[in-house]
Order: sequence, then C-alpha cells, then structure tokens
Amino acid sequence: MSGNNVNLPLRSGVGIVVLNKDNKVFVAKRIDNQKNFWQMPQGGVDKGEDYLAAAYRELEEETSIKNVELIKELDGLISYELPKNLLGIIWEGKYRGQDQKWFVMRFLGLDNEVNIKTKHPEFCEWKWIDLENITELVVDFKLHVYEKVKKKVKEITNL
Repeated sequence: MSGNNVNLPLRSGVGIVVLNKDNKVFVAKRIDNQKNFWQMPQGGVDKGEDYLAAAYRELEEETSIKNVELIKELDGLISYELPKNLLGIIWEGKYRGQDQKWFVMRFLGLDNEVNIKTKHPEFCEWKWIDLENITELVVDFKLHVYEKVKKKVKEITNL
C-alpha cells in the first residue's frame, strides 16, 4: 500500500453464510465484476447498528431473503485488504478493507423468495453450491476470508 492509504481505516462489515435445506450455500455473482467471481451476501454496518441487525438488513437488501433463522455467529472478526487497483474507488475511498463479522443462517423459504433485482442491485446471477466449492469462486483478495469461514462452518455443521 502506498501513501495515505495505509492510514485508512477498515470498514466494519458483516458476511452471511446462507444454507438451504440441502446444506448448499447461497452465492451470487457481482454486477460490477465481469469475471466469474461469486460471493456470499455481505456488506457494511451502519453507524449505531449491531452486527446481527446489519446481517439481516444486508441479506434482505441484496437478495430479498427474509425467511431465515440464525444458526451461529462465528467467533471473532475476519479482515481483508483491498488490492491497490480498488483503493480510492470502493466505499468512496474512505476505507482500505473490511473487518467482517460472519453469521451462519438457515434459509427456511423457497427459492422463489430470492430476488436479486433489488432497489440497488449488486448481483446479476445466484445459485446454491456445495460449501467445499466456495473457495474456488471467490475473488483472490477475499480468498483467505472464505477459507476461514469454510473451516468454521464445517466445524459447526459437520459438512
């Protein structure tokens, strides 16, 4: 990192592992990345908002999913740093990366509840995949996050 970017703070964020009845994981492809990278729902925590409230809000904003139950809040925070080419672009250039609190939730609804054509869409496609495959689809600067999340989810779900 160069110059002032080193002094930028990490943004407070959440990530959500959504498991369906078959223990498949929800992933979606970002609109703003033309490559074949997929991610789980995630986003920022608003000022004064707690992590769990942010997780439910982000999940609904990005996917329209409301019909979930919390399985577990994963211990600790997992951080990532933006690559140099995204610094100063994402989040209005205010942050150098994110400190994320992750949650595992069970989707209780039907697939027709999922709607990524939201008010401010972030995704162009979505699908359910095996937990084992999440690290094959993610952008490289988030790979270590997804490896840690995958390991923690395996420990609590026996997948």
